[in-house]
Amino acid sequence: MTRKQQHYKWRLVGNVILTLVMFTAISVILKPVFMFYNHSSFSDCTLSDYMAVIWHGLPMDLSVAGYFTIIPALLALISIWLNPTLIRGLHRTYLFFAALVLSVIYCTDAILYDYWHFRIDSTPFFYFFSSPKDALASVSTWWIVFGVAMLLILISALFFILVKALGRLPESKGIAKDRLIASAIMIVMLGLLFIPIRGSLGTSTMNLGRVYFSENQKLNHAAINPCFSLLTSLINDENTQDQYRFFTETEANKLFAKIRDNSAKGGTDAVFKMLNTNKPNIILVVLESFSAHIMKSMGGTPNVAVNMDKWTNEGVLFTNFYANSFRTDRGLASILAGYPAQPTMSIMKFPNKTGSLPMFPQKLKKAGYQLKYYYGGDADFTNMRSFVTTAGFEDLISDADFPLKLRLSKWGVPDEYVFERALVDIKQQDANAAHLTVIQTSSSHEPYDVPYNKLNNKILNAFAYTDNCLGKFVNALKQLPMWKNTLVVLVPDHQGCYPENLDNYTPERYHIPLLLIGGALKAKGHIATYGSQADIAATLLSQLGISYNEFTFSKDMLNPNVPHFAFSTVPNAFMMKTNDNTVFFNCETNKTILDNGKTPGANLPYAKAYLQKLYDDISKR
Repeated sequence: MTRKQQHYKWRLVGNVILTLVMFTAISVILKPVFMFYNHSSFSDCTLSDYMAVIWHGLPMDLSVAGYFTIIPALLALISIWLNPTLIRGLHRTYLFFAALVLSVIYCTDAILYDYWHFRIDSTPFFYFFSSPKDALASVSTWWIVFGVAMLLILISALFFILVKALGRLPESKGIAKDRLIASAIMIVMLGLLFIPIRGSLGTSTMNLGRVYFSENQKLNHAAINPCFSLLTSLINDENTQDQYRFFTETEANKLFAKIRDNSAKGGTDAVFKMLNTNKPNIILVVLESFSAHIMKSMGGTPNVAVNMDKWTNEGVLFTNFYANSFRTDRGLASILAGYPAQPTMSIMKFPNKTGSLPMFPQKLKKAGYQLKYYYGGDADFTNMRSFVTTAGFEDLISDADFPLKLRLSKWGVPDEYVFERALVDIKQQDANAAHLTVIQTSSSHEPYDVPYNKLNNKILNAFAYTDNCLGKFVNALKQLPMWKNTLVVLVPDHQGCYPENLDNYTPERYHIPLLLIGGALKAKGHIATYGSQADIAATLLSQLGISYNEFTFSKDMLNPNVPHFAFSTVPNAFMMKTNDNTVFFNCETNKTILDNGKTPGANLPYAKAYLQKLYDDISKR
């Protein structure tokens, strides 16, 4: 074998190593870029923080680089035997594809982090493919133009760098025997790539928790490689059976049995009766991003939700009520199906599973209620049409049902026109039938472009607008004869964007009101029982005397014989809050973030069992 032929083998090896190094270097360089872009979240970081993020994130960057290096290594192996010109063309095409994928993931991740405060998962792609218009509605046109420009620049830059560094595969040299030796070496190199991909030679493999190193969760987030985060999410979307295995099945069942509501039917003497009728008309208003933080009556900012504040003295307010999650699709599943939100997926993404869920509106429909749903946006966003139809709503009013001139915002029709349309229809309802009307608002969502100008803060002004629209709607309802038989349920879909930069891992992030008003109420006052959106189904069905035993995860908040707690989830973390203990647990690191109250540690085993049983239930559907 000639010296040139011997060099050829090692040039192939060197090409694979250089490919691994280049993809790793790209991820390393883009870490501080991500932190600079999201400067509001990382403004207090020192140089040592930046270096720590890079160092602790390096193993995951190597893992991702290993994945990206597999195809070039295979092409290098094939090039030993096939036409090198063809292989070079495939190699360059792959480098462009890699530059495209990396650019899309890193740009999307950087832009969304400021809104969501966690690294990218499958959620934005689920939103985009269900309705591109609504997925981009939160972002201004200028930002879209800027984002596209930055995306094109990054694609071009990465492609140029990759081609310059890796664009030339060594040419095949030697007879068949030499090629066999070269092939054997390359096969070994392919095998060695699985070391950085796995992250170790031991039993543990690369996972998101491996890069966590700080009590500052934002630094941990910065260390995560967004490509790995997305890949993990895509895998876990379907893999529900193997997630959150904290206990044996027997242990999980015993713990869960102690905290679930085993009542077969409400209306017992132990349950406080709030209603003066067993079959009221129910109007459920799902308020986009509302929270306790914009209500003076709940310790929040005054002069924002003034009508909501006023009604707390007219109706029943649950003061220790919490959102099950952080996005609308999760919130709707909790409210309508009594089904807690999941940390790693949205069950609304899977119509084959939501089709088997018990639904609160379905139960009312079987009891003779007529159902109607109003939403000013795109009903196909996040599979909403499928979910709402499954819930029993054959009559769904969305943006397409309004004149084009009323579709004034990026989210579709402003709330005032949605309330006006619902009011017109309510006035025409059959007085001899019971009705469930659901109105989902959207104006108090980014980019807060509302036809209203009361407050200087754009975000608070949007909340004030929706509250104003709601006030006019309720005042009009009060003038109707049906008011005396009406129950209005006001609940947010999730706690949203105010206060800004509120940490995802604090209970205050999920504190929302549940407010009941209407002529059908015979009670008023504040109730301090702990609960969350998933408990609405059991609580209301109990008041109506309807069985709710199918709702495994929903509890009657007015039953004193049932354990009461709030449960919330954020990507790969969960919270359980009771009167005696609040625990926040990070599943990526398997560590407790927060544990305080009278009895520290009391809630954690029950919260783990609750989540484990939830994923057991999802797997069986």
